[in-house]
Amino acid sequence: MDVAGFVRYLSLKINMEWTMKYLLPILFSLTAGIATAQGIEDMTEAERDAFRAEVRAYLLENPEVILEAIEVLEERQAMAAIENDHNLVRAYANELENDGYSYVAGNPEGAITIVEFLDYRCGYCKRSHPAIQAILETNDDVRLIIKEFPILGPDSTLASRAASAILANQRDSYKAFSDLLMEHNGPINEIVLAELANNAGADADQMLAEMNDDLISQMLSRNRELGNSMQITGTPTFVIGTEMVRGYIPLEMMQQMVDQIRDEL
Repeated sequence: MDVAGFVRYLSLKINMEWTMKYLLPILFSLTAGIATAQGIEDMTEAERDAFRAEVRAYLLENPEVILEAIEVLEERQAMAAIENDHNLVRAYANELENDGYSYVAGNPEGAITIVEFLDYRCGYCKRSHPAIQAILETNDDVRLIIKEFPILGPDSTLASRAASAILANQRDSYKAFSDLLMEHNGPINEIVLAELANNAGADADQMLAEMNDDLISQMLSRNRELGNSMQITGTPTFVIGTEMVRGYIPLEMMQQMVDQIRDEL
């Protein structure tokens, strides 16, 4: 399993409550498999009872068999999820990279592409932000495509509308404004947004006047439809090369993924 696959696998590790939910089906599957091999349909009721007792005794004496089965189930589900994500990335590659409006940071001609679905109210997006900036600063062959993806309520939508308005009509100020929003930890309202816009070198009055335009709604709607199509339900979500990573990953892991893609070019 490669680095990205390992990250995806870790993100799918199940807790004890989930394990117990699947414990009985696993036991049933084990019993059914053995029973079929031994022709349980031909057994008498007494023989069936004896068989079931033997299986129960074996599992009680060797509980590690249950854990091994659960591990196999986990790994199969994780690998299936990884393959599903690969298929989604391939299917929506053009919309991810060439929608005609999303902001591109880093090297626009970079051979390695990172797409980030973000929400300005998302704590893990804020935590990921320094890592993303470090990747751009230290890898001159990486381009970052930012997808406004507000999913955490009205304040998230308000922030993304403001950012999208600047993106649409004051594009040179977008990156600075987006960075300031990501670093902002207080309330979100029009007064705060206007101050951040001014600090980013944008025209705050123009932003406020345009943030509810149909064009802005269409941009956010397309991002939302893309996210829904790609089964994205949380932020941050990254598409790094052909891998999809759902959630925060540390700088070191992100750099390893970038290096791996570079080695495969």
